[in-house]
Amino acid sequence: MAEEFNTESMLSVFLYESDQLLEKLEGIILEKQDADCFDDSDINDIFRVMHTIKGSSGVMMYENITKASHKLEDIFYYLRESHPEDVPHMELVEKVLAVSDFITSELDKIKNGETPDGDESKLVEDLDEFLSRIKGEIKKQGIRLPKENKQVEPNQFYIMPVAEENSHFYRIVIHYKNDTQMSNIRAYSATYALKGVAEDLLYTPEDILSNEASADTILVEGFHMYLQTKASKEEVLKLIDSSEAESIDFDEITAAEYGQDLVHLGRPDVPIVINLDDNAQPAKETKAAPMPGDYVVKTKEAGKGKTLAKNQPKQQSIISVNVEKMDSLMDLIGELVIAEAVVLQNPDLKVPGLELTNFQKASAQLSKITTELQEVIMSMRMMPLSNTFQKMRRIVFDVSRKLGKDIELEVVGENTEVDKNIIEHISDPLMHLVRNSVDHGIEENAEQRTAAGKPAKGKITLEAKNEGGKVYISVRDDGKGLDKEKLYQKALDNGLIENKPISEFQDKEIYRFITLPGFSTKEVVTEYSGRGVGMDVVVKNIQDIGGRLDITSELGHGSEMTLVIPLTLAIINGIIVRVGDSPFVIETASIKQFVRLGEDALIQEPNGEEYVVLRGDCFPFIRLNEKYELPNSQTSIDDGIVVVLEHEGRQVCVLIDSLLQEQEIVVKPIPPYVKKVKGISGCTQLGDGSIALILDIGGLILDEERR
Repeated sequence: MAEEFNTESMLSVFLYESDQLLEKLEGIILEKQDADCFDDSDINDIFRVMHTIKGSSGVMMYENITKASHKLEDIFYYLRESHPEDVPHMELVEKVLAVSDFITSELDKIKNGETPDGDESKLVEDLDEFLSRIKGEIKKQGIRLPKENKQVEPNQFYIMPVAEENSHFYRIVIHYKNDTQMSNIRAYSATYALKGVAEDLLYTPEDILSNEASADTILVEGFHMYLQTKASKEEVLKLIDSSEAESIDFDEITAAEYGQDLVHLGRPDVPIVINLDDNAQPAKETKAAPMPGDYVVKTKEAGKGKTLAKNQPKQQSIISVNVEKMDSLMDLIGELVIAEAVVLQNPDLKVPGLELTNFQKASAQLSKITTELQEVIMSMRMMPLSNTFQKMRRIVFDVSRKLGKDIELEVVGENTEVDKNIIEHISDPLMHLVRNSVDHGIEENAEQRTAAGKPAKGKITLEAKNEGGKVYISVRDDGKGLDKEKLYQKALDNGLIENKPISEFQDKEIYRFITLPGFSTKEVVTEYSGRGVGMDVVVKNIQDIGGRLDITSELGHGSEMTLVIPLTLAIINGIIVRVGDSPFVIETASIKQFVRLGEDALIQEPNGEEYVVLRGDCFPFIRLNEKYELPNSQTSIDDGIVVVLEHEGRQVCVLIDSLLQEQEIVVKPIPPYVKKVKGISGCTQLGDGSIALILDIGGLILDEERR
């Protein structure tokens, strides 16, 4: 029954596929934003995207989305059918992006459990006015207007068949893959896609929307469609989504055979009217559908040969998994790593005289499996940065147009993969960096650039790469660059730095002034900058995930800002050290070296600050036992070990009692009921059941600098 149909999973499919289609739409638009017009392929792709969104939103009864997408579909229907010249390309780009933004905002409401109640009337009115202008241009050029692209509601889908001399009759059977989810909804999408070209269309099972069990029938028997149309076989196949199809049986049949099929479907009352003149030839008969065991011929594009399905390479099977399930699985892997450490470091194994040869073999196999399992789940969570980078294309397009700047965005390494949680954390910081480059970096107008010997068009390069377990994402512009004198004076005037000569600051320290809260070099407050916020948010968000921001610049030639972030947040390689009775974890990537030093290497300031002289360089010195008031620890540098740590190019020396071991560390957050401690970023459980705190190197250095 329709009221018993489970729409929850149907809604998930609708949201997922709509998001994918909108990403594809924006990709097409932004790629061709600087072109003179859209080519035929682009127009067809955009038409199909809007046609699909219109159909699926209609099924879900989101009327405002249906109306907006239908009106944009109308525009591209006329472009496809009439090929008018002198269509205002940039205005069309803006219209498409306006529809994309509207649908995206409505989808966000649905995801948040709200009602998609946005008013589409003004948007539809603007699109209608644009379409009227296009139609007027078509008439001026003497081109025949195509027939109206009418919207037909799903419950009024059936059309009484009246065949004409150029009508074709097709028998189509779609065989979906055995693991296809909601095959009944995909079958309905196929019927809806064909609605625009159908003179008559019947299908079985008929209850694909009202009966969820029809999905099982379709997987076993296939989805059968009987189509009367003027479209060619190739045109019909292009409209059918074959991404989940194992094979498609496609036969052109005669009008008589078509009538017989309707009888078999239980529709003997449907008349077949064939309008043929004396010279018209009946539709060519083809072979009967293949029997079980026969080769199934895969449909191919026109002009290409056909390939037997038996010789086709095995297609990759892909399923969608809820992110929460992936997170739960990742948590379980973390618990498994901890449990493995508990087993392998069990104190009972240290009893003298135990024969552990077999145990060690078994434990080695367990460690191998655990490591492989961890690598698999990590790879499953990895996602390319392409979607995030595409959003940056949109930001550059919008901001540059509003600021009146001509800027191109070059993207390098967009297929670099990062953990999904990392991607969620870097989207906002990356947006701030890109906006900063557009607004602050690129010169105000083309005249300033040409006077400096540069191309009139500004350029921003967005690049990502993987190196040594870290991901480097750079935003580089060829604009004005950073003026060290101006940065220094602004920070000094705002009281953000201590009053000392600029010569005592390194270049990278001066560039880092722009990340201080309340710092801005923008003279005029705009929508995008000048409020003294933004870059400090970038640094905070990046530090929250254990990353850093590197800034380099050359006055008059541009700037480069690089996010250096870990591949994942869940599991890190760490060194376990001991201070007194307390174990601590230091991330391996932060450790420069371990050294033994004597008291003669220490320098004490009158205010109590200590420094270590190492190979002629002077570094701040931190005694963890004093900082965290830990008893039973070494107080003399002669008896302890000095660890040289580095973060964002700054180094600090830390005194510990001893080294325990190196191992993979499952990062756990500090419980909310525990007061936040400076210099501590998380905790983990060790093999003996004890809790070790994870040192936040960036926090330690920052706290030391503020003393």
